[in-house]
Amino acid sequence: MAELLHTPFTVLHIMACAFLILVILIQPGKSGGLGALGGGGAQQVFGGSGAGNFLTKTTWATAGIFFFTSISLAYLSSSTDESMRKHSAALQKQRDQNAPLSTSTSTSSNKSAPPAGKSK
Repeated sequence: MAELLHTPFTVLHIMACAFLILVILIQPGKSGGLGALGGGGAQQVFGGSGAGNFLTKTTWATAGIFFFTSISLAYLSSSTDESMRKHSAALQKQRDQNAPLSTSTSTSSNKSAPPAGKSK
């Protein structure tokens, strides 16, 4: 089930991200934002006083979609059975590698080197 939702949520997340960037940059601020580059085009499209209100509502809606998809994608990626199996397998592999290493070093440290200067 999670595999079916992952791709559409990723596409929706990227689209919301790009649209959110554009909506924020179009909003007029103290210096006019990117809306100033169009020569007041936003006021003609949205009406004289309605541009700020429409863009504010659009920003909130897009931000809500962005946060929802962010949380959903984080949950889907961490709660799938495959990710849990990978994590469990990695921990088991690490334990297996560490166990023989500690026993082999203790037996090799008990061996002493032959005295220097004597050769056969």
